[in-house]
Amino acid sequence: MHATRPTLYGARHAVSAGHYLAAAAGFAVLEAGGNAVDAGCATGLALGVLLPDLVNVAGVAPILVRLADGRVETIAGLGPWPASIPADLFQREHGGRIPDGVLRTVVPAAPDAWITALERHGTFSFGEVARYAIRHARDGFAVNPLLAENILTHEADYARWSSSAAIFLPNGRRPEVGEKFVQADLARSLQYMVDEEAAAAGKGRAAGLAAAHAAFYRGDIAREIARFMAEEGGYLTMADLAGFRSRIEPAVSRRWRGHEVITCGPWCQGPALLEALLLFERGGFADMAHNSPDYLHLMTECIKAAMADREYHFGDPAFLDVPIDRLLSDEHLAARLAAIDPDRAQPGMFPALLGADAGEPAPAPRALPTVEADTSYCAVIDRWGNAFSATPSDGSWNSPVVPGLGLIPSNRGSQSRPDPAHPCGIAPGKRPRLTPNPALVVTAEGGLMPLGTPGGDVQIQAMLQVMVNILHFGMELQEAIEAPRIASYAFPSSFAPFDYFPARLAVEDGIPQSTRDALAARDHEVKDWPHRTWLAGAVEVVRSDPRTGLIAAGADPRRPAYAIAG
Repeated sequence: MHATRPTLYGARHAVSAGHYLAAAAGFAVLEAGGNAVDAGCATGLALGVLLPDLVNVAGVAPILVRLADGRVETIAGLGPWPASIPADLFQREHGGRIPDGVLRTVVPAAPDAWITALERHGTFSFGEVARYAIRHARDGFAVNPLLAENILTHEADYARWSSSAAIFLPNGRRPEVGEKFVQADLARSLQYMVDEEAAAAGKGRAAGLAAAHAAFYRGDIAREIARFMAEEGGYLTMADLAGFRSRIEPAVSRRWRGHEVITCGPWCQGPALLEALLLFERGGFADMAHNSPDYLHLMTECIKAAMADREYHFGDPAFLDVPIDRLLSDEHLAARLAAIDPDRAQPGMFPALLGADAGEPAPAPRALPTVEADTSYCAVIDRWGNAFSATPSDGSWNSPVVPGLGLIPSNRGSQSRPDPAHPCGIAPGKRPRLTPNPALVVTAEGGLMPLGTPGGDVQIQAMLQVMVNILHFGMELQEAIEAPRIASYAFPSSFAPFDYFPARLAVEDGIPQSTRDALAARDHEVKDWPHRTWLAGAVEVVRSDPRTGLIAAGADPRRPAYAIAG
């Protein structure tokens, strides 16, 4: 298979992001002397403007940083449920559903996450990294095909709220591909944060960053958010906003084939990537041909086993004890592998081995999974050896825009379960279990490789496939990214209404029909995906190689993602 784009190489630094203008923003910061954290924050903020259907400036932004001295840190970038929300609200009043609108709102975490990263490890001001987001919100940018498709698909959803329709259906119609998309209110909100920073800058950089933070969480933006939430019947208050700071959480890492793979904790799905990788290695994939029936069957079953453990155990570690060490132990991995049949797909959920089994969930009543096309990703490596990995997110058609602000306070409550007894069940002050999960590999050669993708429950599946393509099969980054993929849906979705499709396996059309037939013969319910579909994720990767002194970068053509190296 030949890639449609070249892998890019630079001697100093590189960035890859889910939109080409966001990558350009990060690269401009690197060229101006900023480090990977400065550039990553500029890139992530720009993604909130440039992908308004997929990422929100007031959404979530989980961040993983590895500094040149070897220190690793994760900034959760995920807000909790409001303190006043009743835990049984959705069970009692909404039939066990989480409805669209402000009731699914949790504390917006992304602005805090970017500022926290800058405070702890950056060198630039908020204004210096936000200038690109402000420019593209104020001056506009071209509508890309996926944005146009999402607005078309969700036109009725956007039309429910006049504040949303004003942005996504300007002058009462859908914007076409190539038209200019402007977000003037969002530009003013970001500029207000920058102006507040500038007013305090005489007291030093730290005071300026604190002022930008206060502008959002305690100033005019917070007041408008709280007022709108009260009007709409939501629970988010000024007190919830004023008291928020992102948790600095420990990373989870394991050795895999000589490399160190690092993820965020079980407040997201990151550790499931580690479990699937370890199962795949122990299952003997190295002796199998790439994307052969044996290879894809084993991969699918390893993913299903890891996702079953995600379902049974993952949630906010501030509220429950997640047995990560047991889930990643040799004993547990061996028990999971023993249950994998090399000739037949597991017909339902793999049973819980560490307790907490709630039984087989009900299959989805619909033919196709509900699509949540939110999230993007950015990766940066700088000339000093710092690496940045972040997965900003939150879609825009399930909750209303706050009038005058141009932003949607995080609707990530859709990833909590309405039943408070579930590991990721709702509770006041508790965080949902997040699908966005930035990752980073320290290679056996001592290089760095931040990577990630959008795609909801497809994320760790796409990341696993690209990692194996690079680190085992030796593919160049771009070839590894563009290779055809599969994805299982044989576990409850992370998004309301939590659909479950036993044995469902989506397969991109680059995989031969004979392989599809062989998978179907093993009882996989094979569903065809079109060529390089955006449903298969959009993996971005940057990799440094100490042997050559170069940094490689690749980006996924399945979405408007691009990389720049120099």
